Amino acid sequence: MCGRFALKESPKVIAEHFQLTGDVSLSPSWNIDPSTRICSITADESEARHLSKMKWGLIPSWAKDAAIGNKLTNARGETVHEKPSFRSAFKYHRCIIPASGFYEWKSENGVKQPWYMSLKTGEPMAFAGLWETWNDIHTCCIITTSANSLMEPIHDRMPVILDPNQWEAWLSPQNKQVDTLLPMIRPHDSEPMQAWPVSRELNRVGLKDDEGLIGQV
Repeated sequence: MCGRFALKESPKVIAEHFQLTGDVSLSPSWNIDPSTRICSITADESEARHLSKMKWGLIPSWAKDAAIGNKLTNARGETVHEKPSFRSAFKYHRCIIPASGFYEWKSENGVKQPWYMSLKTGEPMAFAGLWETWNDIHTCCIITTSANSLMEPIHDRMPVILDPNQWEAWLSPQNKQVDTLLPMIRPHDSEPMQAWPVSRELNRVGLKDDEGLIGQV
């Protein structure tokens, strides 16, 4: 799963990297957790890309209770096109969730040690996501897949990270062909990625949010 991530880039960097249209407003955060409002990139009918804030935790349009979103922060890539909670969004409402890197926990001698994963280039990652609207509330989730060789010693799951050449097809409202989308749901190549252990202060949700969280320990 993916339960915590960071987004530290400036609005200008995000806008240029993802070729966004319109104003981009965001504040850097090194400790983004579920149920908060996170950045989500979508494309309109003209294929122009826009950034907006959505609550992290997908609430399907048919849901009777918003509490379901607390359980739907991630969608398993292997079944995302079949599960009732996700299959409509997978076909019609896909998004990209920008991230500088993400955290995962490895059990070491009975203690959970957080690790931070990012791209060696320092560029933002593009998580494959889904979004929905429920009672005028926009919500989203992150699609996950099996771990690559970098992640395997740490955790058995990781976010689906899209390559730039996949962004257009992933975001396109015209692309409703499941067969063209499923091949994008795969572990990212491990070679361009890096990982290191970080402060255990991260184990306490929401108590700290600064660059010191991603310092190597």
